[in-house]
Amino acid sequence: MTSDTSVPPVTTNTFVGTAAGNDDPPAPIRGLRRLMVWIIPANLGIYLIWGALPGILLPQQITVLFGEQDKVANLTIAATIGAFAAMIAQPIAGQISDRTRSRFGRRAPWIVIGSLAGGLSLVGLAFANSLVGVVIAWTLVQISYNFAQGPLTAIMPDRVPLKRRGTFAALSGIGLMVGALGGQIVGSLFFNSLTVGYVFFAVFSLVVLSLFVLFNPDYSSTRLEREPFTYVQFLKTFWVNPVAHPDFFWAFTGRLLLYTGYFAVTGFQLFLLTDYFHVDHPERLIPLLGLLSLVGIIISTVVSGPLSDRFGRRKPFVFASAAVVSLGFLLPWIWPDVNAWIIMTVLSGFGFGMFQAVDTALMSEVLPSAKSFAKDLGVVNIAATLPQTLAPGLAGAIVLAFGYAALFPIAIVLGILGALAVWPIKATR
Repeated sequence: MTSDTSVPPVTTNTFVGTAAGNDDPPAPIRGLRRLMVWIIPANLGIYLIWGALPGILLPQQITVLFGEQDKVANLTIAATIGAFAAMIAQPIAGQISDRTRSRFGRRAPWIVIGSLAGGLSLVGLAFANSLVGVVIAWTLVQISYNFAQGPLTAIMPDRVPLKRRGTFAALSGIGLMVGALGGQIVGSLFFNSLTVGYVFFAVFSLVVLSLFVLFNPDYSSTRLEREPFTYVQFLKTFWVNPVAHPDFFWAFTGRLLLYTGYFAVTGFQLFLLTDYFHVDHPERLIPLLGLLSLVGIIISTVVSGPLSDRFGRRKPFVFASAAVVSLGFLLPWIWPDVNAWIIMTVLSGFGFGMFQAVDTALMSEVLPSAKSFAKDLGVVNIAATLPQTLAPGLAGAIVLAFGYAALFPIAIVLGILGALAVWPIKATR
């Protein structure tokens, strides 16, 4: 038997030039197993920051600096400006990463540079003593870590085969959610030592992301042709065309709505505990809440990701997650007691873990081209990072207009709409 020489072998060159998100990439240099292990601490290094700062350390810093009276308004200003910086930063970081040509590949240089710049920005935030200083430093934190996070999210379509993406997404989701919620626990430990906390997160992130790059080398990108660049084409990046790429549009919309609903409630936890449930020492309760949420998240993530691989279906898990999260948010709305919040923490954690386990895999399968994985994921990840960072600002606006209780029904509606948005997607079931 003779081989068909008319079909070139699948290499990094041919993959980047011809593949889309639903094609299998070349095998990782050091093996898939190592990559699947290391993605957990890599995501942890970034999402600990997103878990600790917007919901715990930044609100506390603003309260200490400016007092109780204006804390909600000042937090809304800082969160909103930082969120829009993050929205712009990640697609830019993705575009630069896609076009990077180095012997270390397209992603590694920016993962390290972003974490280093982010660490320096955190140190600057620690010593900020005015609203302008806080806003500038927080904005730099957002931009820097999005330059690391954008290329990191492209690892899945770059290196993970389709049949293992649900499992990889589950492992990635463990790092993400343990970071986001574990960040609340760790952040509460630095509730009265903000400077030490900021320095800790800066060092931890830089170490784990550098180790990820060291132990998971990528193929050289020096021989890849660089795509032509125009500013007009780049600006079009921020418009997800529902006609040209309907699956991409619906996946983006679903994630944006569901994340916004979830983090509008959980991201405003500190002020909810103090002003809605009247908890005297929230820093003592937050670690317990974080642990309870993590139990639900880890169980649902570990189960849902591999099951979605086995069944070859993603959508049913998204629908189920929205139902569970909505049920959780219903409790403190109709029963405004801290015990309802504790039960809600477990239920919403279980539901959101289910969503996170399959959503990342779903997203990777609707990407149009390997030439622009990081850029396209940068756009998609706006739907994930923007709600987490904008949530305190959005929640603040809702509270100022309608009161704390209004957060819950709004979050329920957003979550249900987010689940329904994945229904039209055709690239996955």
